[in-house]
Amino acid sequence: MGVLNVTPDSFHDGGRHADLDDAVAGVERMVEAGVDIVDVGGESTRPGAEPVPVDEEIDRVVPTIEAIGSVPAVESGDVLVSVDTRKPAVAEAALDVGADIINDVTGLESPEMRAVVADADCPVIVMHSLDAPVDPDADPEYDDVVAAVVDSLRERLALADTAGIDRDHVIVDPGIGFGKSPAEDFELLARCGEFAALGCPVLAGHSHKSLYGAVGRDADDREHATVAGTALAADRGADIVRVHDVAENRAAVDVAAAVGGSLRDGDDPAEGAE
Repeated sequence: MGVLNVTPDSFHDGGRHADLDDAVAGVERMVEAGVDIVDVGGESTRPGAEPVPVDEEIDRVVPTIEAIGSVPAVESGDVLVSVDTRKPAVAEAALDVGADIINDVTGLESPEMRAVVADADCPVIVMHSLDAPVDPDADPEYDDVVAAVVDSLRERLALADTAGIDRDHVIVDPGIGFGKSPAEDFELLARCGEFAALGCPVLAGHSHKSLYGAVGRDADDREHATVAGTALAADRGADIVRVHDVAENRAAVDVAAAVGGSLRDGDDPAEGAE
C-alpha cells in the first residue's frame, strides 16, 4: 500500500501531492514500482495535527480520486484505491467517485462510519488507536501491548459484525505510532503475526514513524529503517505494509517472500534471480 497524502501538513510527504498532476504522477511511479493499493489521505493524523473540516477534506480527496482514476492500472482495477479518513461523509463521497477501500484510523468508532461501510459492502481497515489525531501528551500503559490491542480490535470487530459488515472484508491494523511507546511499537512489529488470530488480514503502518527515532534515525532519515521494518513485518506475518517509498519497500517484501519459500513453491529460482 502506497501513501498518497493530499495535505499540506502530513509528517513525511505533506504538500508533495497537493496538485492533481503531481498526484497522478505519484501514482504512476507507485504503479511502476509494484504497488497494489494507493491510500489517499486528506487529513493528517500526526501528533498535534489540526482537524480538517469535512468539506475541506472532501475537496482534497474527491478530485484526487477522480484524477488518479485515469491511471490505467487504477482504471482497470489492478491497483485499488483506499481513502484514509475517520469521517463518514468523506468516506461516502470517496466511495461515490471510485474508492474501493475505507481506511479508518479510529477503528470504526463512529456508528455512521459503520453504516457507510456496511451499505457499500466494501473492504475496510480497522485500526487500533486511542486518539486521532495522536495526542502527544497521552501516555497509556500496557502490560502486554499485543494482547491489549488484539482484545480492543476484537471488540471493534464485534461492532462491525453487528453493523452488518462482512468479516471477509475487514483488515486489521495494530496502529503502530498511535498511542504507543517506541518499545511497544517495535513489539507490535515483531509480533504482528499474532493478529492473524482475529481471522483478518493484517496491515502494518510503520513508514517513517517516530519509533525509528529510538534507534537514532531523525525524521528526515528513516527510509532505510522503514525498509528494514517492512522486511521484518512481511517475514513475521503482515499481509499489507503501508509505506511512502514503494519501490524500496516492494523489494523488501519480495525478499521476505523468497526467504519464506515463494521460490520453492513452484517458481524457477533462476527466473526469480533475473
